[in-house]
Amino acid sequence: IEEAYEVAEAIDEKNPAHLKEELGDVLLQVLFHASIEEDAGRFDLDGVADGICKKLIFRHPHVFSQQEVSSVDQVLVNWEELKRAEKGQATQTDTLESVAKSLPGLWRAEKIQKKAAKAGFDWPDVSCVMDKIREETDELQQAVDNNDTDNIREELGDLLFCIVNAARKLSLDPEAAMHEACEKYIRRFRHMENAAISDNLQLKDLTSHEYMEYYQKARMELEGKEPPEGFVFSR
Repeated sequence: IEEAYEVAEAIDEKNPAHLKEELGDVLLQVLFHASIEEDAGRFDLDGVADGICKKLIFRHPHVFSQQEVSSVDQVLVNWEELKRAEKGQATQTDTLESVAKSLPGLWRAEKIQKKAAKAGFDWPDVSCVMDKIREETDELQQAVDNNDTDNIREELGDLLFCIVNAARKLSLDPEAAMHEACEKYIRRFRHMENAAISDNLQLKDLTSHEYMEYYQKARMELEGKEPPEGFVFSR
């Protein structure tokens, strides 16, 4: 999993040398696991290659046979139907359960929601999702107010699931949005820390109030915004 993420990072960096290195690391894992299975007498690397070739041929009859399609959407519909048949998925719930549990949570939630939507179970528009987000936020607040640890966890999960639904209805990638939020937070944190250091201070020595002052000042400076009325930086 770690090596696959490093490949994705190299692709995002548009760094061919780094990508070449990371693809080698992934290839090592493929060869390593195939070797373990071959030693155990279960399958070998040739079987791995043969399996993916057969799967590609089976799932793309418009390429490898005489089937005609009218659009890209039709290709995707056919692909899903063939995949369900191949995996022996008799019900729509089977398709939801087929989404790998090892995926990042936001990505898994999005894939599950997309499959449910293809089965006809979906919110009509994003405004309905936003109403549900507000409802889940209130339920989370109530659980927090009651100090109900188990319910807090459940309601937090429901809220995150709804937020992913909003991203999906807005045609946004929730994982990408979260990644961008993390990068923005790091930029602000670095700016804040540099400002504190220039004042001969260490972050660990700041009070909570000073922390928030430095953070708000960093946010405004990075965004090129004027301080709100009444905002006075104590330093």
